[in-house]
This record gives sequence, structure tokens and C-alpha cells, in this order.
Amino acid sequence: MLFDVYGETALYQWLGWAMVFIGLILLNEIARRSKIGGIICFIVIPIILTIYFTAISIGVSQGASWALNNPTHIYMNGWFHYAKLYAATIGCIGFIALKYQWGSIGKSHWFKCFPFVIVAINILIAVVSDLETAINVFGTTWVSSEGVTLYGGWHNIFNAIAGLLNIFIMTGWFGIYISKNRDDML
Repeated sequence: MLFDVYGETALYQWLGWAMVFIGLILLNEIARRSKIGGIICFIVIPIILTIYFTAISIGVSQGASWALNNPTHIYMNGWFHYAKLYAATIGCIGFIALKYQWGSIGKSHWFKCFPFVIVAINILIAVVSDLETAINVFGTTWVSSEGVTLYGGWHNIFNAIAGLLNIFIMTGWFGIYISKNRDDML
């Protein structure tokens, strides 16, 4: 998709891409540097999106055309998208709890391993996705709901093995700490 930009609208497509990219960087900085920004970006907005996703799902189950034709249903209808989205969101909430030492969980030493657990979960999601592709379309191709052509094969299996190895060699689980000016997690 990134290399499929040409024609009269190419300038607007690149401009739109740049605006989204810069906007995401700015939102990240707002969420990272302020408690209220983190709460809005990683708690309030995900709650709103969950209500939106649920409404679409209910609409689809009832056969409503507004839901069946919704881009979220058309292009984000697989388990992988939601698993990654919510795992990353939960990871961000965990980081906020550690950074601002929320409650007993944010102050506890054992919770410092949470970022590693959430990274392991994210890797496992990718491992399952790779194995699913390898099992379902080994040696052939299929087009995902997003219009991406995927080829299943040994590379998926090796990538899944690499992901599992990654999980088992992660170190520094309890070495996370808050920077002196309380801006970052290190």
C-alpha cells in the first residue's frame, strides 16, 4: 500500500500519511509526558473504541447494513487485530501504573515483570498468526480481508520459532525503573 501511491492524488496521500505520522508522534508525547494524557490515550479512548467495536459487532450479527458496510468490519474483522490492539493497550496501562506507582500494584516489585509478560504475549500473538498462516496456506497464497496477499510456508514456521526463542531469552525483568525526572521508564 505504501508503494501504491501515484496519480493526481499522490501528493494528498503523502500529505495525509505525514499528518497521521506526526499526529501519532505528538499523541505519544502527550501520553508519555502527562498522566492525564496517558489516561485519555490508553484508558478513555480504548473504552470508547470498545463500545464502537461492540456496536459494530452487534449490528453485523443483526444484519444491519450500516455495520456490514462499515470499514472497521470490512478491514479489521480478524482476531489478530483485536488481540494486538488490546494487548498493546493493556501494556500501556501497565506502564502507566508503574510510572505513576498507582496503588499497591504499581509500587510492588513483582509488577516490574509486567512489561516483559505483555511483550511475550504480543510475540505469542504473532507466533500464533504465523502458525495459522503456515497451517492454512502452506505453499500457496491467500488474500486477507485488508487486501494483503500472504504466502504460507517455512518462513512462517521459522518466524514462529524465532518468536518463541525471543520470549525465552528476554532478560532484565526486574530492572525497570523510573527516570529521575519521572518522564520515562528505563
